[in-house]
Amino acid sequence: MPRFHCPAPLATGLELDLPAGAARHVQVLRLQPGDALMLFNGEGGEFEATVLKMGRSDVRVQVGTHHALEREAPRAVHLLAGITANERMDWLVEKAAELGVASITPLVAERSVLKLKGERADKKIAHWQAVAVAACEQCGRNRVPVVHAAVDLAGWLQGPAAAGAAAGWQRLLLSLRGGAVPLRAAAGYGGPVVFLSGPEGGLSAGEEDLALAQGFAPVTLGARVLRAETAPLAALAALTLQ
Repeated sequence: MPRFHCPAPLATGLELDLPAGAARHVQVLRLQPGDALMLFNGEGGEFEATVLKMGRSDVRVQVGTHHALEREAPRAVHLLAGITANERMDWLVEKAAELGVASITPLVAERSVLKLKGERADKKIAHWQAVAVAACEQCGRNRVPVVHAAVDLAGWLQGPAAAGAAAGWQRLLLSLRGGAVPLRAAAGYGGPVVFLSGPEGGLSAGEEDLALAQGFAPVTLGARVLRAETAPLAALAALTLQ
């Protein structure tokens, strides 16, 4: 059954016009009045729905039975990931959402090829959030991970996200330095995690020093060198998949 994100209040028996994005997808699929679909708004569970009317640009549905289903990962993992070039960041966001990431913060690192500011940054964040929504529609998640505004490491450490992560959240840093321990050995207790990884070329020595001074523990994924978009996904899979 097709699934669509509908960021609006949902209740059994309600009739409503789908938001533009969902309506467009329904039309692309050529659904007709009487056809069934599934809606979720990110507030928990999912709703059966039935198409009532297909207009040129609008789709009206009736909301049906609510199913209190959650398909979230057993532990919350928040990625603080260096922005990668070209379409690799799209791929990272999509696969992270499928793997159950709790949130993604694009990191503007010293070695980031792509630098985001102003209107361009806003458009990129909106685009990546849409990528996360589409991934949730496909994989069955009913809660959409937030893609936060892009920020550098110092800005993140001074911001509300770092303050919120201070109470018992584990901080892990992907590092090639000596003394880094295997990820599974470092993250065995099962609570929320902030996982920090760099862009192509990794974090600078200064960024790593700053992270270590702020309580990030250095971890390794093994002897192979993974691409910037692969490493955080490998860590996410190791931390969330049962």
